[in-house]
Amino acid sequence: MSERSMIVGIAAPLPIANLDTDQIMPKQFLRGIDKEGLDKGLFYDLRFDAVGERREDFVLNRTQYSGCRILIGGENFGCGSSREHAVWGLLQFGIKAIVAPSFGEIFHSNAMNNRLLLTPMPQDAVDAILADVSNPRTNRVTIDIHRRVVRSRNHTVDFGLSARYCRMFTEGLDLVSSSHARLPEIAAFERAHWTKQPWLESVAAVTRNRLK
Repeated sequence: MSERSMIVGIAAPLPIANLDTDQIMPKQFLRGIDKEGLDKGLFYDLRFDAVGERREDFVLNRTQYSGCRILIGGENFGCGSSREHAVWGLLQFGIKAIVAPSFGEIFHSNAMNNRLLLTPMPQDAVDAILADVSNPRTNRVTIDIHRRVVRSRNHTVDFGLSARYCRMFTEGLDLVSSSHARLPEIAAFERAHWTKQPWLESVAAVTRNRLK
Protein backbone atom coordinates (compact mmCIF):
# COMPACT_ATOMS: atom_id res chain seq x y z
CA MET A 1 0.00 0.00 0.00
CA SER A 2 1.22 3.51 -0.86
CA GLU A 3 2.78 5.73 1.81
CA ARG A 4 0.15 8.26 0.82
CA SER A 5 -2.40 6.13 2.65
CA MET A 6 -0.26 4.22 5.18
CA ILE A 7 2.77 5.29 7.21
CA VAL A 8 4.66 2.44 8.87
CA GLY A 9 7.92 2.48 10.80
CA ILE A 10 9.86 3.13 13.96
CA ALA A 11 8.28 5.64 16.33
CA ALA A 12 10.27 7.56 18.94
CA PRO A 13 8.96 8.96 22.23
CA LEU A 14 9.43 12.72 22.57
CA PRO A 15 6.89 13.68 25.27
CA ILE A 16 8.00 17.30 25.75
CA ALA A 17 5.11 19.71 26.29
CA ASN A 18 5.26 23.05 24.44
CA LEU A 19 8.15 21.98 22.23
CA ASP A 20 8.45 25.11 20.12
CA THR A 21 9.69 25.74 16.60
CA ASP A 22 12.90 27.35 17.86
CA GLN A 23 13.77 24.09 19.61
CA ILE A 24 12.75 22.10 16.54
CA MET A 25 14.78 24.30 14.17
CA PRO A 26 17.11 26.84 15.89
CA LYS A 27 17.49 30.26 14.30
CA GLN A 28 21.10 29.76 13.11
CA PHE A 29 19.80 27.25 10.55
CA LEU A 30 17.44 29.75 8.92
CA ARG A 31 20.16 31.63 7.03
CA GLY A 32 20.16 29.58 3.85
CA ILE A 33 18.47 30.66 0.65
CA ASP A 34 16.82 27.28 0.06
CA LYS A 35 15.47 24.32 2.04
CA GLU A 36 18.55 22.13 1.78
CA GLY A 37 20.42 20.77 4.81
CA LEU A 38 17.80 21.54 7.43
CA ASP A 39 17.94 17.97 8.74
CA LYS A 40 21.30 18.91 10.32
CA GLY A 41 19.62 21.57 12.45
CA LEU A 42 16.66 19.50 13.62
CA PHE A 43 16.47 19.49 17.45
CA TYR A 44 20.10 20.65 17.38
CA ASP A 45 20.36 21.71 21.03
CA LEU A 46 18.69 18.48 22.11
CA ARG A 47 20.80 16.26 19.85
CA PHE A 48 24.15 17.97 20.58
CA ASP A 49 25.86 19.60 23.56
CA ALA A 50 27.52 23.04 23.73
CA VAL A 51 30.67 21.81 21.94
CA GLY A 52 28.80 19.91 19.22
CA GLU A 53 29.12 16.42 20.69
CA ARG A 54 26.18 14.04 20.32
CA ARG A 55 24.00 13.64 23.41
CA GLU A 56 23.82 9.86 23.57
CA ASP A 57 20.82 9.99 25.88
CA PHE A 58 18.64 11.87 23.36
CA VAL A 59 16.16 9.49 21.81
CA LEU A 60 16.93 10.24 18.15
CA ASN A 61 20.64 9.57 18.80
CA ARG A 62 19.94 6.06 20.09
CA THR A 63 20.57 3.24 17.63
CA GLN A 64 17.26 1.60 18.57
CA TYR A 65 15.44 4.59 17.06
CA SER A 66 17.61 5.00 13.97
CA GLY A 67 15.45 5.60 10.92
CA CYS A 68 12.61 6.96 13.01
CA ARG A 69 9.60 7.93 10.89
CA ILE A 70 7.05 8.85 13.55
CA LEU A 71 7.33 10.99 16.69
CA ILE A 72 5.07 10.62 19.72
CA GLY A 73 5.07 14.11 21.22
CA GLY A 74 3.67 16.23 24.03
CA GLU A 75 0.86 18.76 24.09
CA ASN A 76 1.13 21.96 22.05
CA PHE A 77 3.81 20.46 19.81
CA GLY A 78 5.20 23.08 17.41
CA CYS A 79 4.11 26.20 19.27
CA GLY A 80 6.12 29.41 18.88
CA SER A 81 7.17 31.21 15.71
CA SER A 82 5.75 30.55 12.25
CA ARG A 83 9.02 29.26 10.70
CA GLU A 84 8.16 26.66 8.10
CA HIS A 85 11.77 25.45 8.33
CA ALA A 86 10.74 23.36 11.34
CA VAL A 87 8.47 21.29 9.13
CA TRP A 88 11.00 21.06 6.30
CA GLY A 89 13.69 19.89 8.73
CA LEU A 90 11.46 17.17 10.18
CA LEU A 91 10.65 15.87 6.70
CA GLN A 92 14.30 15.93 5.61
CA PHE A 93 15.24 13.97 8.73
CA GLY A 94 12.76 11.30 7.69
CA ILE A 95 9.85 12.10 10.01
CA LYS A 96 6.55 11.48 8.22
CA ALA A 97 4.06 11.86 11.07
CA ILE A 98 3.67 13.19 14.61
CA VAL A 99 1.22 11.89 17.20
CA ALA A 100 0.44 14.32 20.04
CA PRO A 101 -2.45 15.65 22.14
CA SER A 102 -2.36 19.06 20.39
CA PHE A 103 -0.31 21.20 18.02
CA GLY A 104 0.59 24.84 17.54
CA GLU A 105 -1.91 26.34 15.10
CA ILE A 106 0.54 27.75 12.53
CA PHE A 107 2.77 24.66 12.77
CA HIS A 108 -0.30 22.55 12.05
CA SER A 109 -1.06 24.51 8.87
CA ASN A 110 2.56 24.39 7.70
CA ALA A 111 2.83 20.66 8.40
CA MET A 112 -0.35 19.61 6.69
CA ASN A 113 0.41 21.75 3.61
CA ASN A 114 3.80 19.99 3.32
CA ARG A 115 2.28 16.54 3.93
CA LEU A 116 3.77 16.03 7.38
CA LEU A 117 0.89 14.15 8.99
CA LEU A 118 -0.27 15.35 12.42
CA THR A 119 -2.58 13.05 14.36
CA PRO A 120 -4.12 14.69 17.45
CA MET A 121 -5.66 12.44 20.09
CA PRO A 122 -6.46 12.53 23.83
CA GLN A 123 -3.56 12.52 26.29
CA ASP A 124 -4.42 9.08 27.68
CA ALA A 125 -4.32 7.61 24.17
CA VAL A 126 -0.96 9.26 23.47
CA ASP A 127 0.33 7.91 26.81
CA ALA A 128 -0.73 4.39 25.83
CA ILE A 129 1.19 4.57 22.55
CA LEU A 130 4.17 6.15 24.35
CA ALA A 131 4.30 3.14 26.66
CA ASP A 132 4.73 0.89 23.63
CA VAL A 133 7.30 2.92 21.71
CA SER A 134 9.39 3.68 24.81
CA ASN A 135 10.39 0.02 24.61
CA PRO A 136 12.72 -0.36 21.60
CA ARG A 137 11.41 -3.89 21.10
CA THR A 138 7.87 -2.58 20.49
CA ASN A 139 8.55 0.74 18.82
CA ARG A 140 6.94 0.17 15.41
CA VAL A 141 3.72 2.03 14.64
CA THR A 142 1.28 1.98 11.74
CA ILE A 143 -0.84 4.98 10.75
CA ASP A 144 -3.75 4.21 8.43
CA ILE A 145 -4.73 7.55 6.88
CA HIS A 146 -7.89 6.32 5.15
CA ARG A 147 -9.26 4.76 8.35
CA ARG A 148 -7.82 7.49 10.63
CA VAL A 149 -6.26 4.91 12.94
CA VAL A 150 -2.89 4.67 14.74
CA ARG A 151 -1.75 1.17 15.74
CA SER A 152 1.10 0.44 18.13
CA ARG A 153 2.08 -2.95 19.57
CA ASN A 154 -0.76 -3.07 22.10
CA HIS A 155 -3.08 -0.21 21.19
CA THR A 156 -5.30 0.99 18.36
CA VAL A 157 -6.49 4.61 18.53
CA ASP A 158 -8.65 6.71 16.23
CA PHE A 159 -7.62 10.24 15.30
CA GLY A 160 -9.37 13.15 13.63
CA LEU A 161 -8.56 14.21 10.07
CA SER A 162 -10.78 16.33 7.87
CA ALA A 163 -11.89 15.01 4.49
CA ARG A 164 -9.91 17.82 2.85
CA TYR A 165 -6.61 16.86 4.52
CA CYS A 166 -7.24 13.16 3.96
CA ARG A 167 -7.63 13.86 0.24
CA MET A 168 -4.49 16.01 0.20
CA PHE A 169 -2.43 13.21 1.75
CA THR A 170 -3.80 10.33 -0.26
CA GLU A 171 -3.61 12.23 -3.58
CA GLY A 172 -0.28 13.97 -2.90
CA LEU A 173 -1.67 17.52 -2.98
CA ASP A 174 -0.82 20.77 -1.23
CA LEU A 175 -3.29 23.62 -0.68
CA VAL A 176 -2.67 25.15 -4.10
CA SER A 177 -2.96 21.93 -6.08
CA SER A 178 -5.97 20.96 -3.95
CA SER A 179 -7.70 24.16 -5.01
CA HIS A 180 -6.70 23.65 -8.66
CA ALA A 181 -8.29 20.20 -8.59
CA ARG A 182 -11.62 21.86 -7.82
CA LEU A 183 -11.50 24.63 -10.44
CA PRO A 184 -14.74 23.48 -12.18
CA GLU A 185 -16.62 23.68 -8.86
CA ILE A 186 -15.09 27.07 -8.11
CA ALA A 187 -16.08 28.38 -11.55
CA ALA A 188 -19.64 27.05 -11.12
CA PHE A 189 -19.93 28.75 -7.74
CA GLU A 190 -18.65 32.01 -9.22
CA ARG A 191 -21.20 31.92 -12.06
CA ALA A 192 -24.06 31.22 -9.66
CA HIS A 193 -22.87 34.02 -7.35
CA TRP A 194 -22.84 36.63 -10.15
CA THR A 195 -26.20 35.41 -11.47
CA LYS A 196 -27.85 35.93 -8.10
CA GLN A 197 -26.05 39.19 -7.29
CA PRO A 198 -25.00 40.80 -10.59
CA TRP A 199 -24.56 44.23 -8.98
CA LEU A 200 -21.51 42.92 -7.12
CA GLU A 201 -19.63 41.82 -10.23
CA SER A 202 -16.70 44.10 -11.06
CA VAL A 203 -17.76 46.43 -8.25
CA ALA A 204 -14.16 47.58 -7.75
CA ALA A 205 -13.78 48.56 -11.42
CA VAL A 206 -17.12 50.37 -11.41
CA THR A 207 -16.18 52.31 -8.29
CA ARG A 208 -12.77 53.21 -9.70
CA ASN A 209 -14.32 54.51 -12.92
CA ARG A 210 -16.74 56.69 -10.97
CA LEU A 211 -13.87 58.28 -9.07
CA LYS A 212 -11.94 59.26 -12.21
